[in-house]
Amino acid sequence: MTISNKIKKLLLYIVLGAVAIIQIYPLVWMILISFKDNNEIFSGNIMGLPKRFLWQNYVVAIRDAKVGVFFLNSVKVSVLTLFFTICLSLCVAYAISRLEWKNSKTVLNFFLLGIMIPSQAVIMPIYELASKTHLLNTHFLLICVYIVFALPTSIYILSSFMSGLPRELEESAYIDGASIYRAFFSIIIPIIKPAIVSVLILNFIGVWNEFMFAFVLINTDSLRTIPVGIQSLVGQYNTNWGPMAAAMVVATIPTVIIYTIFSGQIQNSLIVGSVKG
Repeated sequence: MTISNKIKKLLLYIVLGAVAIIQIYPLVWMILISFKDNNEIFSGNIMGLPKRFLWQNYVVAIRDAKVGVFFLNSVKVSVLTLFFTICLSLCVAYAISRLEWKNSKTVLNFFLLGIMIPSQAVIMPIYELASKTHLLNTHFLLICVYIVFALPTSIYILSSFMSGLPRELEESAYIDGASIYRAFFSIIIPIIKPAIVSVLILNFIGVWNEFMFAFVLINTDSLRTIPVGIQSLVGQYNTNWGPMAAAMVVATIPTVIIYTIFSGQIQNSLIVGSVKG
């Protein structure tokens, strides 16, 4: 390796390191704030280490502020949304990209129209329909809304990956006596696993952090998801920022864990997608 290449590599590492620090520091800052009280935060020590680690902030957030309840509600809504979204989108994507039938492209375009519809434009019609059908203030309604908005992007990603697979994979399976269902579950799904993981993570982040629908369609404390629950901790005249930051740390943990576990699958999906492109 020449000296110029070493310098370029060093500069690249410096730039990437700076970007990593910029991205990670807000999370570190939030964690530090979660161990402080208001007096220390507003006394000028907002960015430094806490003088004393107040673990009580997490107790207050989880037990007294009901962040634990909000957390479990978000887990329930997210898991059910992801399950039904991936099941439906896999079936639709397979039918569109692997089966030969008339108007398959028209059906794909119909689903893709959902990407162009802003959620703000449909919040009032959904609210009116839900109020007339007595579905307001239920997790069932919230899950259905999330599934509807998650399907277009999920179908597009999965169908794009499936359409790039050679037809010989299924044809050889059919020759060996496999049914269409066996080919789907034993051949197609294992091959597109990186795309499935990418869809799951993309939808999980969207559902876990979604605020607008959860705020409008749910008005009972015991049913609120964690973004709305954290927002409710803001007082009209005073806010205890230590427990607030602790609640945000708790809300961030699942996203960090899931992304860390499946980061390799995401990289594989990006590599495969770039090769296909």
